[in-house]
Amino acid sequence: MLGASLNKVFDYFKSRWQSSWNYSLWALLIFPLSPLVGAVTVGFVSLITWLKQSRKINRRPLNWGFALLSVLLIVSAGFAQDKTAAFLGLFNLLPFFLLFAAHSALIQTFTQLRQMAWVLVIGSMPVAIMGLGQLFLGWSFKFQFVWVVFSWTIRPGGNPPGRIASLFLHANTFAAYLVIVFILGLGLWIEQWRLNIKGRGAALLYETLRQRLRSSTTLTVNSVTEGQRGRGERLSAPQSPVPFIFLTLAVITNFITLIFTNSRNGWAIGIFACLAYALYQGWRILVASVAAIVSSILLAAFAPSPVAQIFRLVVPAFFWARLNDDMYPDRPVALMRKTQWEFAWYLAQQHPWTGWGLRSFSTLYRAKMQIPLGHPHNLFLMLSAETGFPSAFLFCGLLAWILIISVQLLQKSKYINTGDKLIFFSYLLSFVGWILLNTVDITLFDFRLNALSWLILAAISGVVHRYHEKDRLASHQN
Repeated sequence: MLGASLNKVFDYFKSRWQSSWNYSLWALLIFPLSPLVGAVTVGFVSLITWLKQSRKINRRPLNWGFALLSVLLIVSAGFAQDKTAAFLGLFNLLPFFLLFAAHSALIQTFTQLRQMAWVLVIGSMPVAIMGLGQLFLGWSFKFQFVWVVFSWTIRPGGNPPGRIASLFLHANTFAAYLVIVFILGLGLWIEQWRLNIKGRGAALLYETLRQRLRSSTTLTVNSVTEGQRGRGERLSAPQSPVPFIFLTLAVITNFITLIFTNSRNGWAIGIFACLAYALYQGWRILVASVAAIVSSILLAAFAPSPVAQIFRLVVPAFFWARLNDDMYPDRPVALMRKTQWEFAWYLAQQHPWTGWGLRSFSTLYRAKMQIPLGHPHNLFLMLSAETGFPSAFLFCGLLAWILIISVQLLQKSKYINTGDKLIFFSYLLSFVGWILLNTVDITLFDFRLNALSWLILAAISGVVHRYHEKDRLASHQN
């Protein structure tokens, strides 16, 4: 009775805010193809949610943390050498804090997590197909409809040449998008695989029961009890193969496209996600197989020459030459991540409290190295250099808070069934993937990817908050 009462109390969001949530789903579906329409829709939903749930949003301690971070960022911009650039840089952060707060109040259930994941996987297919056509069929076009409402640009051969970028500006950005969608899609695929296995097992059990009853000399089919008949009917409920087939094609397509983005970061995080799922499912043979493949590629790339030559007989140069940079020899030292990270750390030490101002790294790096570079390929070092250590530490602390409470919910909550744990684990894994991506690159500057990242964080935070409230009410009832 208590569980049913709590579900009624907390599930009212599903009906009350269903229309707003549907708009968010449409925005996510169209985001890769039309960032403008997606942005306007997500902004509208966030505004409506703020107006209707402002009290709830304002009471959450996590939102207080982001409010304090916003103040620190504004103060940092006020001390910047180029104040105009610094205040413009705030638009890559502050609006997304508002988006996070609104959608963490809007997204409350595991059903919403599944819907969001499905929409993202479906929306990724046109972009992935365009990318494969770009690289293998020579597709290149520029299409605009109603100014920038629909603006598609496919560069011939990719960007950089030979690497799939599809509708995104750079292959690395596209790889970051694909990694997040691939992780969520793989989670849905495993969930559908479980359902199909259970469905086949149930049908087999029911058929066996029927055959035994027919062959028995003392029983007839008509003597089956109502309980047996009801159980058999439930067990034999057919599972449509269409979702599983679609997800299989989607996961394979996204994985192949990810490979041909030629992004080492994307490869590493994609393999990490496969290993994490295999460990979560207890598939030891798969873990051993993936570990053997990865070890072979690493040995081909980095082992001493006699050993490396052996593994290079079976490992394509496409992989090992990309990992050890043999594919791009004589790369300038200024373009290496180690050089960029060292310079960002140097800048952070020079102005530790308020930083140099958002969007300042590019100008400072060009003055020092005589090479244009947009960012230092590490979000946390960039924030330390451009906004100071207090802002960077608070930002990292808020992310760590979300990660810790999410892991605790996955491990301890008595209100989550096994099926729901898998979809929540998928979101948690995509969050970890986003953190890893931002240690070697920065997803902040692509609007679609930035919005997607904050929506995933909001989804995790919203579900965690809901179930913490359940635990609190349950403890009061007891």
